[in-house]
Amino acid sequence: MHLLLVEDDIELGTETQRALAARGFTSVWVRLAREAQNQWTAPDAAPFDCVLLDLGLPDNDGMTLLQTWRSQGVRVPLIVLTARDALDSRVTGLNSGADDYVIKPVAPDELASRIHAVTRRTVGQTHSLWTVGPLQIDPLRREVKLNAQTVPLSPREFDILVELAKQAGQVVTKHYLARALAPLGEPLHFNTLEFHVHNLRRKLDTAQIETLRGIGYALHP
Repeated sequence: MHLLLVEDDIELGTETQRALAARGFTSVWVRLAREAQNQWTAPDAAPFDCVLLDLGLPDNDGMTLLQTWRSQGVRVPLIVLTARDALDSRVTGLNSGADDYVIKPVAPDELASRIHAVTRRTVGQTHSLWTVGPLQIDPLRREVKLNAQTVPLSPREFDILVELAKQAGQVVTKHYLARALAPLGEPLHFNTLEFHVHNLRRKLDTAQIETLRGIGYALHP
């Protein structure tokens, strides 16, 4: 899961990013509002699964940034992560489009759980075990069952399946997958992607994943 961390405090940002990495998250850390805004227009930028937003930024108020993003149609799950604990600030943040509002300091395990909670709601899942047709996906344990039988997947195959499950029933383009699967490096080569999808279809039953030649793939529930 790939995150955008917007935090101006160097020590806190370093510790938060380290804690996220230890729990399996990748992240881009920026310290200014304008740097955060630029993430949505950066060429070949990887898609974010969630944003962690501090409100006390040096060049702009984080609440204004939140309101701007929502007015621009940015729908990515967002957690306000701030020291502002006043009731009116919490209400304003949630009413402005934040999916959660967390007061610093927060234990890393709790923060990770909150990230998983807001992201699974966004993809239409209400439980930590995702259900897509006969598939049951456990993103935390990285396990998959098909008709209650465990299916052994490689790490890359599992990551592809999760990306498809986030948009179950919809076409996910090869370009999107190639970038999402390698958020901090060069996008995955299409030949490599096709190889892993081929193996994934073979393991899950070819009827589960539809290949749209030259476009992408769709996981059908």
